Amino acid sequence: MKTIATLYFAHVREKVGVASETFEVADDATVGAVVLAIVERHPALGVLMPSVRVALDGEFVALDAAVGEGRELVLIPPVAGGSGDEHGAGVAKVALGPEVLDDARAAALAGLVGGPGHGAVLTFSGVVRDHARGRAVTELEYEAYPSMAQTKLAEIVAACEAQWPGTRLAIHHRVGRLVVGDVAVIAAAGSAHRAAAFEALRELLELLKREVPIWKREVGPDGASWVSDRP
Repeated sequence: MKTIATLYFAHVREKVGVASETFEVADDATVGAVVLAIVERHPALGVLMPSVRVALDGEFVALDAAVGEGRELVLIPPVAGGSGDEHGAGVAKVALGPEVLDDARAAALAGLVGGPGHGAVLTFSGVVRDHARGRAVTELEYEAYPSMAQTKLAEIVAACEAQWPGTRLAIHHRVGRLVVGDVAVIAAAGSAHRAAAFEALRELLELLKREVPIWKREVGPDGASWVSDRP
């Protein structure tokens, strides 16, 4: 037998009622076997499992992957929509944290992705709005699996830069409590031509929503709930 640590976030944590726990599993156990043990202990998770992904030590894995002693398994519910490489001015290409994202940060990222050969420099700001899905919103709470989120942010930036050679990208995402009007995410793209900059920036934001373990909880006059998209 061996011991596996499990972590739970957002939707999953609410269903199981704890943030972490451990399981004793057989020496030849797979990820799927651990997931089955989790659902057997917490039947309320059943409704979420069709949309949950599994990560092992910060990397997405298949259910038939082997599980080693002392590894960390995380159930990743649908996502809400270290420092990366730097090009100057002490600004990281990738950042995740509670710091306020403001016009100064947007300008810094624009400067980071710009340059003499870049005729197109774009910035995008995702802002907390006062409504969503037909209900009023007063604030948002963003939660992340920090180590994996940092890694995935860097990976999607690198992937988009590789897909559009010569384009440079940067993205900063905020976590914690935000109110209406606050900026949740700033992304920037610089390229020689506008088409590549627009396309790369759009793909970066789509990958952010699909791949990065950051979750959003909407709070309004009628209560609070976790959702799977981001501003």
